[in-house]
Amino acid sequence: MRAALYARVSTKEQNTLPMQMKSMKTLARQRNWSVTMAVSETASGRATRAEREAIMNAARRRKIDVVLVWKVDRWGRNLSDLISTLEELSQLGVSLVSTTESFDMTSPAGKAMVSMLSVFSNFERDMLGERIKAGIRASKKKHGRPRTALKHKEKIKSLYADGMTKAAIARKLKIGRTSVIRILSAAT
Repeated sequence: MRAALYARVSTKEQNTLPMQMKSMKTLARQRNWSVTMAVSETASGRATRAEREAIMNAARRRKIDVVLVWKVDRWGRNLSDLISTLEELSQLGVSLVSTTESFDMTSPAGKAMVSMLSVFSNFERDMLGERIKAGIRASKKKHGRPRTALKHKEKIKSLYADGMTKAAIARKLKIGRTSVIRILSAAT
């Protein structure tokens, strides 16, 4: 099998790249796989990763059969990204193997693990959709200041009929003058 080795650290201060490469090369030798690509990069989980993309392109061109990583979290930026790349690799007939974890897509158990991860990813996506829908429903509730001036409707009419000005009524009842005007306009 033709193997691509992928090592990654998030920051330049981390110095595990040589250790990661050594571990992957050892496993490739043990399994009699030929290493056709060995790349390493320093990139955070959210940054674009050119070297990982080079491996994906090699997989798409059918140049490799397996991708070796030190840990699965070195490959995926997050669960969604991990699942989507694992599914793509699986469709291309390329396996992913972790040297330090029991994650090996070359075995039936590893293939089942990818399927289970996919189920959990879909579950998370559905739960996110439900939370969004709940938020939209909650946002349809009335917002803003309560309409307290309407509680004084009869008092406003009575004071106005007694000759009090609209501004004086607003001050006396501690409501806005515009509210007093609106209520009196609706009454006529």
